[in-house]
Amino acid sequence: MLDQIHLLAAVTVLGVLEQAYFFLQVIYARRVFGISPPKISGPPEFERIFRAQVNSSEYFPIFLALLWQAGLFFHQGLAAALGLLYLCSRYCYVKGYRTSSSERLAPMYFSAGVLWVLLAAAALGILHFFLSHYGGLDMLRLLT
Repeated sequence: MLDQIHLLAAVTVLGVLEQAYFFLQVIYARRVFGISPPKISGPPEFERIFRAQVNSSEYFPIFLALLWQAGLFFHQGLAAALGLLYLCSRYCYVKGYRTSSSERLAPMYFSAGVLWVLLAAAALGILHFFLSHYGGLDMLRLLT
């Protein structure tokens, strides 16, 4: 069983480490700009770092759910590769957002595209499972 999920687990750990890095960036920015919790407003430089971290945190559960569903029901290697692309694009998103709000757009759109591909892979894999398991239809055999 572990050989069927090891890539997904590795990407998950990398994602958690990336989220921790984003959290640390906010803590560092709070110190630099003198903004104590629970305040979330300050200079634009701080607010961009804060928003980038919050936005990434909001999408992280969606990413994890789609990563694992696509990996379990469609293909682990493809899901893991897409997961790495997503994590790279989120890093570029945070890095770009730190510079200016317009620099976040290309990585944001790219990461959203990756999520849509993961969603499609998960949906196709789950559909195939239901059709073959409950309906007796093997779509892969019918296509070949």
